[in-house]
Amino acid sequence: MRWRKKFNLYLALIRWDRPAGWLLLLWPTLGALWVAAGGFPGWQLLSVFVLGTFLMRSAGCCINDVADREFDKHVKRTAGRPVTTGAVSVKEALAVGALLALLAFALVLTTNALTIGLSGAALAVTLAYPYAKRYVSMPQAVLGLAFGMGIPMAFAAVRGDLPPLAWLLTFGNLCWVLAYDTEYAMVDRDDDVCIGIKTSAITLGRLDVPVVMLCYLGFISLWTLTLGPYLASQLFYLAMLLALVQVTWHFTLIRSRTRDGCFKAFRLNHWLGFTVFAGIAASYFFR
Repeated sequence: MRWRKKFNLYLALIRWDRPAGWLLLLWPTLGALWVAAGGFPGWQLLSVFVLGTFLMRSAGCCINDVADREFDKHVKRTAGRPVTTGAVSVKEALAVGALLALLAFALVLTTNALTIGLSGAALAVTLAYPYAKRYVSMPQAVLGLAFGMGIPMAFAAVRGDLPPLAWLLTFGNLCWVLAYDTEYAMVDRDDDVCIGIKTSAITLGRLDVPVVMLCYLGFISLWTLTLGPYLASQLFYLAMLLALVQVTWHFTLIRSRTRDGCFKAFRLNHWLGFTVFAGIAASYFFR
């Protein structure tokens, strides 16, 4: 049926079949939510942040595909996206994105004024990211800001303020986003050079692998040092050690800079994020 075909196109537009993308936003946001609340934050806030994360990531996909529709035609991995092929029109994609963003905003309205204000900043960065590739040498840093906004929002929703801890965790998360999104950019580097957009993989050149590893270490070190005194749990330190083991595995995948290896490393990052969150949640649960 026609409506079913169209619905499936909309699911493809929001990357329904690729949950790794929204999970990359979810795990650090939930980690911040647990830390801010000193444990389980309650079902209401948990629902708001889980659903809100999914909706905003989906809206971001719509915006990104509209902005990049001409570029995506020339990239092997993205040439079949619905907006690029014309299966979904620009107006349709923008309408879907706007609806999803409005639903996410409705969820945020159940929190407080500070969280609502931060959601506006998050939307602004989300809208800016697709165009950063045209002007910024490291657009992954802009993505890092967008992907990290859930952390201060979590603290704001629970506590009504933004302690230094929230910003330290946000900066650490920025390091992680730079690491995994540079891996992602390494997949498309040859295509991106040809079409003239900017990415961290192109900017870094042969320093890409060392910088990715340094960013991973920055993320793990900062979160470990920052949260260690709050959690004081062997389970947390074990989780961070397991995360470090995963980083070592990622090095073996990206060191030869193959498309398949870099893409696999990127896709596996949500397990690293889950490991860190599990360590935080378990530390509170078994106190």
